[in-house]
Amino acid sequence: MKVSHVVSLFLGLGIAVSSAFAAPDPNFHIYLAFGQSNMEGQGTIESKDKTVDPRFQMLSTIDNFNGRKLGTWNDAIPPLANKHGGLGPTDYFGRTLVEKLDPQIKVGVVVVAVAGCSIVLFDPPVSDSYWSTQAGWFMDIVKDYGGDPYQRLVDMAKKAKEDGVIKGIIFHQGETDEGDSDWPNKVKKVYDRLVKDAELDENIPFFAGEVPYNGSSKGTNTNIRKLPSKSKNFYLVSAEGLNDLDMMRIHFSSQGYRDFGKRYAEKVMEVLGDGLKPVSTTPSSSSEDAVSSSGAAPTSSEALSSSSRSHHGSSDSQGPGSSATEGIAVSNAPYSLSIGKVAFVGDMLQVPLSVARAGVVNVRLYSVLGNEVVNVSDMMGTGSKDILLSRKNVPAGVYMLNVQMGATRITKRIDLSH
Repeated sequence: MKVSHVVSLFLGLGIAVSSAFAAPDPNFHIYLAFGQSNMEGQGTIESKDKTVDPRFQMLSTIDNFNGRKLGTWNDAIPPLANKHGGLGPTDYFGRTLVEKLDPQIKVGVVVVAVAGCSIVLFDPPVSDSYWSTQAGWFMDIVKDYGGDPYQRLVDMAKKAKEDGVIKGIIFHQGETDEGDSDWPNKVKKVYDRLVKDAELDENIPFFAGEVPYNGSSKGTNTNIRKLPSKSKNFYLVSAEGLNDLDMMRIHFSSQGYRDFGKRYAEKVMEVLGDGLKPVSTTPSSSSEDAVSSSGAAPTSSEALSSSSRSHHGSSDSQGPGSSATEGIAVSNAPYSLSIGKVAFVGDMLQVPLSVARAGVVNVRLYSVLGNEVVNVSDMMGTGSKDILLSRKNVPAGVYMLNVQMGATRITKRIDLSH
């Protein structure tokens, strides 16, 4: 089939095809988290901690970690930092945000933490004299982060930005540097470097947690409380009253981590305020978008890309409840996305999807006149998942289905019958 014929087919249905890259999901809020053992998490993981809302995701910063591959999004089931950690503040930080924020908001965390580390570990190159004094277990953790925890944090931050928007940084470190009066300046240096290297907003907020008030490292709070004087973007998260500690009196208990995580979340909500409200994800009316901002599918004379022509140019007729036209995939992204048979199942419209790597998927359904009927975003792990849409406003008929993940976009005509 000639390209012009394929385009004409879709133009007749009021749909346009484009090779544009999709913007990251503005409703996927991501936070970087780094530090030492208290950020790594030392709490016992209990049964109630093993179930998590799928709106809360973690980007694996270590390869082959609990079956997670480096750079993939996974349900945020602890441990989140590495195989040596346990329950930490990041766990209930994310859980609290998805509980308190609008249901359209998804939360992701990128955690890099090394027990016992100095702040110098996050300001490479690290001196040989520092490495020479470290224990074998310490070096094992560093090795898991590719030998450079700071660079791993930067790399994963850039990776995360492909799918969402980095809203802030949470930080818990300082016990190892308790006697270093210059530590606040060193933290500011790491912050400035991270903002530059990861290409973050220059005013991205930085939330530093205190250490236990009656713990063996309580003197560290003297340094931590100086941080707000180093930048208008620095904020403290209080540890007052969190006195249930481990036997070493350095780390919080499991309940302490849950409570501390909530405090991080509350401080983030206080500081960011309206910046945490959902924003419209309807594409703009630019010629690089497949759907106009009004929710109608515009007509266009855009031609299909050569890859789309060669692989997706044909059409097949199928039975009711399935696609009458093969989807046209428009992709320059490392996502492999496919759609199964779309059909009504009970009170829902079932859209079976399969992906090669985890990420945020957006599903839109349009009438043949170009009016948006349904718009849903969800997190998908690697593999297959059924996206369920309410059939309340979807009577039997012909629709255009648009599924988008990263820069990968599939548009297909579906004929639905009851």
